Amino acid sequence: MNSAEVIKIENPRGGDDTRSWGPPFAKNVDPSDHAQESAYFLGVNRNKKSITVNIRSAEGRQLLHDLVKKVDVLVENYVPGKLDEMGLGYEELKALNPRLIYASITGYGHTGPYRTRPGYDVMIEAEAGLMYITGEEDGTPVKVGVAVTDLTTGLNAHGAIMAAILARYRTGRGQHIDCALLDSQIVMLANIGSSYLIAGQEAKRMGTSHPSIVPYQVLPSKDSHIMIGAGNDGQFKILCSVLGLDSLCENPAYKTNKDRVRHRKELIGILTERLKTKNNEEWLKALEGRGIPFAPINNIAQTYAHPQVIARDMIQEIEHPKAGKIKLTGPAVKYSDTKTSIRFPPPLLGQHTDEILKDVLGYDEQRIQELKEKKAV
Repeated sequence: MNSAEVIKIENPRGGDDTRSWGPPFAKNVDPSDHAQESAYFLGVNRNKKSITVNIRSAEGRQLLHDLVKKVDVLVENYVPGKLDEMGLGYEELKALNPRLIYASITGYGHTGPYRTRPGYDVMIEAEAGLMYITGEEDGTPVKVGVAVTDLTTGLNAHGAIMAAILARYRTGRGQHIDCALLDSQIVMLANIGSSYLIAGQEAKRMGTSHPSIVPYQVLPSKDSHIMIGAGNDGQFKILCSVLGLDSLCENPAYKTNKDRVRHRKELIGILTERLKTKNNEEWLKALEGRGIPFAPINNIAQTYAHPQVIARDMIQEIEHPKAGKIKLTGPAVKYSDTKTSIRFPPPLLGQHTDEILKDVLGYDEQRIQELKEKKAV
C-alpha cells in the first residue's frame, strides 16, 4: 500500500494560523531562532509537505490550476462561494481535471440558510446540542475537552474521500464532497438524538452518568475516582460481588437495568458509600479480571505512561529541522500487511515549495524565481 503525498497549501504571510497557537511551543535547537512552532501545529501536521501560494494573485491561482491537473484529491475549508469567486470552485477545477475529488469542509454545508456562516468547533458544539448535554446535572453547559466536532468531521471527510476514490474506479469521474461540522455533530448525538426523534424525550446534562444504564458513571473512592460500567444484569451481579453487596442483586428495586434506572439515585448512593471505604488502587485490583468494565481517571502524563499505550507504539519520535527530536502521537490504526509510520516531521512554512514546483509541476528555475519576485509563492 502506497502512502498519499499530502501537499499543504499555506498563505506566504504566516501560513496556517495554528502555527502560532500557543504556548506551548517546541523549543528550537538553535536558541537564537525565536520563530517557534506550536505544539498544536506539530500535533496535526506530520507526513505533510508545505508550499506557500498567494491565491489572491493571478500567478498563484494559475499555479493551483496546474497543480489540480496532477492531483487526486483537493480538501478546502473556505466559506461556501469564496473559492468560486477566485476561480477555484469545484465546477472550475472539475473542468481542468474531471477525476478530481473536491472535498469541502465547512461549518454549515453548501446548502441551507446558514451556508455562508463561518463554522467553529465550539460554536457548533453549542448550536447542535452537544454542549447542552455535557456537564454536571446542576452545572452550566461545558465544551468537550478537545475539538471533538472538528475531529469527527475530519474522520467523516476521510471516509467520504475513500468512498469517492472507490466510486471513481467504476465511473472514471471525481465528485464534490460537502462535509459540514453541523451535520457531523447532529449524527454524533447518536442515542441521545434517537431518544428525542423516536420518543420525544428531551435530553439533560448528567455528568458522567448514562441515561439508559445504571451504574455507568464515575464514582468516588476513598482517595480518588473510578469509572465503572455495569452494562447488563450479569455485570451488575459481578460488581455487587466485588463490593460485597450481593443482596442488592435480589432487591426488586435493582434486579434489572430498568429497575436500576428507575431507582438511580438510591443505588448510586449505596455504591458510593461502599466505594469510599477503600482506596482506588484496592478497588482497581479487586475489579481486575472480573469481566466488568472499569478504569481509573488518568491525567495526560498517566495516559502517555500507560503500558498499553507504550505497547501499541502510540508515542513516536522524529527529527524536526528546527526543534530536533520531538514526540508525536503514533497512527491510530494498525494493518496486518503494512506498517504505518511517521515518515517525515511537520513541515516548516513553505519548506517544500521549490520541490513541488520542480518535481510535480515541472517548473524551471527561471519560472520559480519569477513567481517569487511577484510574491505569488
